[in-house]
Amino acid sequence: MAEPLIEVHDDSAALATAVAGELLSRLADAQAAGGIPQIALTGGTIAEDIHRELARLSPGSEVDWSQVVIWWGDERFVAPDSPDRNSGQAQAAFLDAVGADPAKVHAMPSTADATDVEAGATAYAETLRTHGAGEFDIVMLGIGPDGHIASLFPGFPQLDSDAIAVGVTGSPKPPPERISLTFPALNRARSVWFLVSGAGKAAAVASALGGADLHETPAAGVVGREETIWFLDREAASEL
Repeated sequence: MAEPLIEVHDDSAALATAVAGELLSRLADAQAAGGIPQIALTGGTIAEDIHRELARLSPGSEVDWSQVVIWWGDERFVAPDSPDRNSGQAQAAFLDAVGADPAKVHAMPSTADATDVEAGATAYAETLRTHGAGEFDIVMLGIGPDGHIASLFPGFPQLDSDAIAVGVTGSPKPPPERISLTFPALNRARSVWFLVSGAGKAAAVASALGGADLHETPAAGVVGREETIWFLDREAASEL
């Protein structure tokens, strides 16, 4: 397995621009080769910055967003119109603007779509089986100060699940109920991109890259089949 690549940028703005530009380049290349790329998005502040850059840069790119399949690594199990929804944030920030095909945008279930969080996870797993390609081209992940990725938290039983998606209750960060892809699903990716900004994440970055146990630092448990890239700003890289 290839060693992870580490890219360090001056600040979060430079990081967001670099990631957006790299994503557009990868998608354009995949489409030029005849592919319909499948990517998994993440939430969080840096993801929002990247999404705004995608909206800004996409008109000058060769990407046909109507031919990109969109997934999410995790989602808050809340009402469909809740501002906490990662999918709603992405839709507003860039998906509507770039012309993504709603039929290819696979948001995780909300409380309007499933009776409970476990039913929502089961439904999303079935959607991924039906409409997925067997692997993602790119999975994008943020990381928490505790080392969590998606909604896989240190010490939680979901870390040992072999399902595709799981329900999470009692999340240490609100809201308490979430749906998350698991390690087996996230690791079915050609390329994994970690997107990390801020000094508050520096210890978790160092732990993950230092080979920590995935039960203590879940970010250590996801690697791409072909490459793993850590996109960091200088603060997030400060303990490496």
